[in-house]
Amino acid sequence: MAPALKLVSPAPAETAQPAIEVAHLTKAFYDSEGDRVTLAVSDVSFSVAPGEFVCIVGPSGCGKTTVLRILADLEQTLSGTVALHSPTPPAMVFQEASVLPWLTVSENIAFPLSLKGVSRAAQDKRVGDLLALTGLADFAGARPHQLSGGMKQRVSVARALVDDRDILLMDEPFGALDEQTRLTLQQELLRIWETTGKTVVFITHSVDEALTLADRVLVMSPRPGTLVADLKVPFERPRDVVEMRRDKRFWDLTYEVWHLLASPARA
Repeated sequence: MAPALKLVSPAPAETAQPAIEVAHLTKAFYDSEGDRVTLAVSDVSFSVAPGEFVCIVGPSGCGKTTVLRILADLEQTLSGTVALHSPTPPAMVFQEASVLPWLTVSENIAFPLSLKGVSRAAQDKRVGDLLALTGLADFAGARPHQLSGGMKQRVSVARALVDDRDILLMDEPFGALDEQTRLTLQQELLRIWETTGKTVVFITHSVDEALTLADRVLVMSPRPGTLVADLKVPFERPRDVVEMRRDKRFWDLTYEVWHLLASPARA
């Protein structure tokens, strides 16, 4: 089994070193007898620049989430290398909002800081900033059962940002939401990303969502997942998630991605 991912101190800015480097990543899952059952990901290589927003799309079961979990050090590689050029581990936002039901919104956001023994005054300052950034200031004292699904995901995003890690990993965080809420949170996420400058890797099944958010879209094949395309998204920033859908380039690129996704199925 390959070593766990490496956290590497960032090089000086003039070297233009990637924030994330993945080289020839392969991952298989084994049964209890040690026999290989599934080859999930095969020979995947890509890099992500500091402050870049990259989306990964592909069919169900292609290994998108497996790649993200390896970046988060929740899975180990079979072969290949993964390096995060960051002094801290990445923050992760899961598909299901992972809020603690017995804590208020403010307490949920502050939870990572409280585990680190950060002073109450420093917690309150940081949480207050994030409540404002995520539009949750009016719900600071609410419990999770009083929140909509979209608001719970805002809490998850705020908590991922609270200790100011450089890299944010997001696994289909809006996948279970209705379309209107999803568009609203896409716009909010773009605003937060533009404010914070985080490096983001975002997993989604939605081609539309990937083109709305990303600087680049990585397209994966069916299992075992390989990269079949690395597409630059040409839209200027800041973006309006509604207005950009009036741009013919949006639909041309949507067609291109769908063609890539459909081609392996036809082969």
